Amino acid sequence: MDIYGKDTIDAYRGRELYENPPHLYAVSDAAYKAMKRRAKDTCIVISGESGAGKTEASKHIMQYIAAITNPSQKAEVESVKNVLLKSNCVLEAFGNAKTNRNDNSSRFGKYMDINFNFNGDPTGGHINNYLLEKSRVVQQHEGERNFHSFYQLLRGGSEEMLKSCHLHNDPALYLYTREGSAATTSNNDRMNHKAVMSALDAIGFLPEEIRSINQILASILHLGNVSFASDGENIKILGLDSVKHISELTATDPDSVSKSLLFRTVATGGGEVIEKGHTEQDACFGRNAFAKALYERLFGWIVSRINGIIEVKDYNPVLHGKNTVIGVLDIYGFEIFDSNSFEQFCINYCNEKLQQLFIELILQQEQDEYQREGITWQHIDYFNNQIIVGLVEQQHKGIISILDEACLTVGNVTDTVCLESMNTKLAQHPHYTSRKFNPSDKSMDFQKHFRIRHYAGDVTYSVDGFLEKNKDLLFQDFKRLMYNSTNPVLKEMWPDGQLSITEVTKRPLTAATLFKNSIVALVDKLACKEPYYVRCIKPNEMKSPVLFDDARCEHQVAYLGLLENVMVRRAGFAYRQLYARFLQRYKMTCEYTWPNHLMSSDREAVEAIITQHGFHDDVAYGHTKLFVRTPRSLFTLEQERAALLPILVLFLQKVWRGALARLRCRRMRAIYTIMGCYKRYKVKAHFWEVERRFANVRTMADYGRSVQWPTPPAALASFHRITNTLHRRWWARQIVKNIPPSDMLEVRAKVAALTSLSGERKDWGVGRAWERDYLSNVRDCPQTSSGFVRVSRELKNKDGYGQVVFSGFCRKVNRFNKSTDRALLITDQFVYKLEPRKQFKVLKRVPLDLFTGLSVTSGVDQMAVLHTSSHDDVLMCLQPGELCPNQDRVGELVGVLVDHFSRVRNGPFHVKVCCSALQLQMRGRPKSVTVETKPGQTITDFKKSRNGFVLLLPAN
Repeated sequence: MDIYGKDTIDAYRGRELYENPPHLYAVSDAAYKAMKRRAKDTCIVISGESGAGKTEASKHIMQYIAAITNPSQKAEVESVKNVLLKSNCVLEAFGNAKTNRNDNSSRFGKYMDINFNFNGDPTGGHINNYLLEKSRVVQQHEGERNFHSFYQLLRGGSEEMLKSCHLHNDPALYLYTREGSAATTSNNDRMNHKAVMSALDAIGFLPEEIRSINQILASILHLGNVSFASDGENIKILGLDSVKHISELTATDPDSVSKSLLFRTVATGGGEVIEKGHTEQDACFGRNAFAKALYERLFGWIVSRINGIIEVKDYNPVLHGKNTVIGVLDIYGFEIFDSNSFEQFCINYCNEKLQQLFIELILQQEQDEYQREGITWQHIDYFNNQIIVGLVEQQHKGIISILDEACLTVGNVTDTVCLESMNTKLAQHPHYTSRKFNPSDKSMDFQKHFRIRHYAGDVTYSVDGFLEKNKDLLFQDFKRLMYNSTNPVLKEMWPDGQLSITEVTKRPLTAATLFKNSIVALVDKLACKEPYYVRCIKPNEMKSPVLFDDARCEHQVAYLGLLENVMVRRAGFAYRQLYARFLQRYKMTCEYTWPNHLMSSDREAVEAIITQHGFHDDVAYGHTKLFVRTPRSLFTLEQERAALLPILVLFLQKVWRGALARLRCRRMRAIYTIMGCYKRYKVKAHFWEVERRFANVRTMADYGRSVQWPTPPAALASFHRITNTLHRRWWARQIVKNIPPSDMLEVRAKVAALTSLSGERKDWGVGRAWERDYLSNVRDCPQTSSGFVRVSRELKNKDGYGQVVFSGFCRKVNRFNKSTDRALLITDQFVYKLEPRKQFKVLKRVPLDLFTGLSVTSGVDQMAVLHTSSHDDVLMCLQPGELCPNQDRVGELVGVLVDHFSRVRNGPFHVKVCCSALQLQMRGRPKSVTVETKPGQTITDFKKSRNGFVLLLPAN
């Protein structure tokens, strides 16, 4: 039937219980809404007979919860949902088996808590398992199978994996799976094995952990094939291949495995350790106990491993809101087999406890609450199964206490002796009987059977194996063997194996007592939650989808108490709440109660809400609670509340945003006030510091040049730059004031040279006095100065120039790459080329206005190019004086020309410092000059290049 698809989920999502026909999704949604609306923990209890559909119902509930949560598709929430869903597949494989009543019967109880955050999204969970039927590992009834995991391993495992485990894909080859190998089942073991392996990987099991799981399953199968034979007083193992396989798969020593199967280590009262050999019967018992314990520990480890992955870690209610829970209980149903043993006794006791919880919460507590609150109520009778629960669990008189007493008694206490003790102590109990009290009832055997009248029917139990299963004995040798395994997974499963044989340990609780304690804890956990029930009815015993046995269904409805439940529900009230809680949730729906009422009590305020909505005929007022009869009234209130919430939220947001804005405004004003005061303080502090540092600069030798300026605040950055500039100008003026007027011309020329060369030429003669007119200087040119003075005077009279800007000897290079010694005279009107060897005869006169710039090199050579507007540049090398052969005169030439052009002619004069080659034009043709300084060369050595020439100068 297509009643569990996506369309059905959408039809029930967010709807109230009365709006759609009854469905699993309706119950699930009601539990989810109660948890989310009222932040209250809820639980869904699924009950029914074996094969009635409890496991399938739990899976549909989980699928519905997964479908309606996490609409924003958060990755971490999706991961939790995936693990919760995939865990069902894994737990079914290892905890379910085929029985004669059900092809997928849960042979363990499962209670899963799902944790939700304040948004209603699952954040984690926890699984509790109860009483795994481990006896099924070594023995099954006719027509039944072992746990699914064994057949899935054998029929679905790859050839490589089976070979590594020394297995074959035929279950009939192994004692523990032989009985179920021929049983017909609807399960596809091969496909299910793939699904389980995929689920283990998706949950987060590591590859080595999955490999260890398969190895443990294989070890159990090989353990079943270990057989023993008696050899006089001793016994031996027939065929050691299985022992070797077990040793390899469990990572233990083969001799230790054999020794654990054949001997038992015992510590005497004096502390002496002896080895006691087994009989053939004891060896088989020990082997089976070991196999059962291996599987039980494996199952428990798988559950704890899943819990470790999905449990909520580091949850902080302050940061994440309240953590609410929905519990889902899927536990074995009531069982009546042809032969009922210890496992059926525990399972049926569990169902009695759950039925008692149902009676207390639904039938007893609800009616008691009506009477306590003063609600008019006609009492409805029901059967209270507390008397049956007491028969099983009562201290000193119950069946579990009798079993424990028999297990603790020293001597040869058999199951028959235990039955006699039960007959003696329970003879007067109305729900207990045996063949001794009913000799004519041949359905029971003497000294073998007893019968309990359960709420679901009479069940006859065979006491064979009761004491053995209750003791749950496992020799310590097997525990130490597994603890000493080199497989970390196995070692983790057996922590109790670390105790030595001489260490005295407390006697462990029996299996029945452990199970009783866990069921009592489960019932207490369910009792503190708001319960929702799913009752599964089994229509027939034939596993048929089309047969409906009326009598059988009527019997189940009767013993489940459903008729009484319906009567209480129809006569009672669907919802009840304390007046204060009801008022807190729905006060916004009434004008007289919002935001706070002025009435004398909360009850009057609640009455005002009910009257305004016209629900007075559908409610009853108790002493402390309001009772609402139908869900429709409550749904109407919820709808109106949901419609008002956005308006209230907007109002609260408006008020809160206004408060935040005003608070932010006051803070900003305070901040700006503080900032303004602080800025003014920083400005004043800067002024005070500048004043302190520069107070005595007038009397300093360097006029404050060495004083370090304080770092200004950001607001005074521009002021600092201006002040610094002013101080530099004042400092320069103070320095200039002390310079004699006769030296000012030289100072201006050096400043002009410094500015033009921009630090690109290291040595430019700044450290010496600049003579300018070197040709008329007697010290520089003692032999020719008189002749030049005469020629200079004649030219001055002839051409009328005002002053000599620069004069000196040079080596001029023409366009034919030839060089000659010449004298250079630069005046304020003309530039003269003179022949020093012919009494300074004028060879060429060029107006100074024709010169546009000057190029020099960045090295120590004295090369210079005077550029002209007529593209006929002058290339020359200035010659030092006779008394100062290393004197640099290029810087002086640059300085005097730049100073003259900028100060006298007010025209541009460009200076270029070349790092590689000098670029010039001679008669309109471009030339490139590269200067190489080499030792031993003379000024007359030239080497032609492609587009000019290379001039070789002496190293000095």
